[in-house]
Amino acid sequence: MEPILKTENLTIRFGGHTAVNRVNFEMPEKHFKSIIGPNGAGKTTFFNLISGELKPTEGEVFFKGEALGNSSAVSRTRKGLGRSFQITNVFPNLTVLENVRLAVQSKEKIRYQMLRHFINYTKLTEEAEELLDLVLLTGKEFVLASQLSHGEKRKLEIAMLLALDTEVLLLDEPTAGMSLEEVPAILDVIRQIKNTGNKTILLIEHKMDLILDLSDSIMVLFNGKLLADGSPKEIMDNETVQNAYLGGLHDENLAES
Repeated sequence: MEPILKTENLTIRFGGHTAVNRVNFEMPEKHFKSIIGPNGAGKTTFFNLISGELKPTEGEVFFKGEALGNSSAVSRTRKGLGRSFQITNVFPNLTVLENVRLAVQSKEKIRYQMLRHFINYTKLTEEAEELLDLVLLTGKEFVLASQLSHGEKRKLEIAMLLALDTEVLLLDEPTAGMSLEEVPAILDVIRQIKNTGNKTILLIEHKMDLILDLSDSIMVLFNGKLLADGSPKEIMDNETVQNAYLGGLHDENLAES
């Protein structure tokens, strides 16, 4: 079966620095893969290449067998690749429900009509409320997004991605900036989405322990190169990965492996 997402020799250079170096990976549909690696490993840059925020120096990204070439981030989102960022990206002066309803409206390509009251968009509102229930924000519908905690804003952003009917969710360190108390709630949201069984999830996380029980597979980046890709147990037992996280691995060692 053709993977829903894959890269071939994906590379990007900034001057003399190679941030992502000939990375090849494949991801089955409805699979949960996490990308881990030390700071500076190239994880977010790799995401930026997949989502279209950056253009590769070499190589290609394929979505459902189609080479994406130089297509824009907006174009890729419309195709079904939805990306969240380390910094939340919501409309702060709109309510939680309005944020999600606008995303649903965008997907349905319904133009806003100033003289039509929002209660006339019953179907859109119902879909938005279902998504808020999925991300555990029921009861917050009429709260301004600016008044949410950081963790709740991350939940809202995920709901907005789901509202766009994205097939692949690209989640960039969804727990970044959260208090210890907020982390379990966002992990519960991600687990809920995984358990629906109809989404493919690619997630970046710096802390390996947070995603072990969620992931079907884990890929490890180190200095822009693919160090390992396998089941959580295989990654945990991989001595080279352990050395990378403990800081004992140098780039020349990686080149030899």
